[in-house]
Amino acid sequence: MSNIIWPPLLADELKKAEEETIARELEWLLNSLQETFASLKNGLEECNELLAPNEPGSTLVVSSMRSESVKGFITRTISFVAHDVQLRFPSLPPPPRQQSHPLRLSSLPTAPSFTIPQLSNTRNLIAQALDVVDTSRWTGDPRNAQFISGQLKLLLDLVREARQSLKGGEDIVGKWWESPLDEQTFDPSLPPNLALNLTISEASIIAHFRTLHVINPNTPTSFTSDALSGLSLRQRLGLAARLPDHDESDRTFHFRGQDVRVREKVRVESQDPSLMAAMAKLSALEHGIRVARRALGVVMGNDEGDED
Repeated sequence: MSNIIWPPLLADELKKAEEETIARELEWLLNSLQETFASLKNGLEECNELLAPNEPGSTLVVSSMRSESVKGFITRTISFVAHDVQLRFPSLPPPPRQQSHPLRLSSLPTAPSFTIPQLSNTRNLIAQALDVVDTSRWTGDPRNAQFISGQLKLLLDLVREARQSLKGGEDIVGKWWESPLDEQTFDPSLPPNLALNLTISEASIIAHFRTLHVINPNTPTSFTSDALSGLSLRQRLGLAARLPDHDESDRTFHFRGQDVRVREKVRVESQDPSLMAAMAKLSALEHGIRVARRALGVVMGNDEGDED
């Protein structure tokens, strides 16, 4: 097919015709993006519902593999409600007349809330994204291409950050010893030598249980000659051949104002179908926003959509 215009137009007339065509195409695209914003809002609201399920919530199994250290399940609604989680650690004696240490959230109205920072951050980001969508549809000028392009860029950043928050990573998950849970969050209270840390990785709930012991400045912390003094040769060889129980056995942490070491460490992973669905929806929304930005950038004559 030939792309030659007949009858031929003068250069000025051809340029004017091209500008008019681009203007009409831009007007059509801006109008269609309003439908895109409406679809994005529905998707974001679905993600919000998945992150904060209504009653009865999402029930997740919390159980350690190849040991009886952690057994039970929890129910996730807007916050976490622990149901019959039992801990059995040699370094964590159970209460009198019990075989394990129960872990239940306190029902007192004055008890601190128990939430995962990543989950709260994701919900806040989605709330901001919904505000951006409403601004793009009702407050700003929907016929202003520069304005819509900026809104799409902001929306893309928020959705990408929300998805990354559910994906997790070392740069997102904080250090467990820097933000300990309030002991009064649980009933009975959390033992002072127990550290509980919940994070999200690849849309799964990751729980780390650590039992700690305080380091005395005068107590040797490694197998030095002072630490091994008074032991028989057989005992020394046994200690030397013992492998570390976990990857933090030789590290010292500053926890609740004291230097501590980790005696026992158990990692429990529980896949949350709601979080997995929310992460998949956020990935699809991110792709849709990226396509819309690229299309608008092409019509506007720039490559903004290809910079991401």
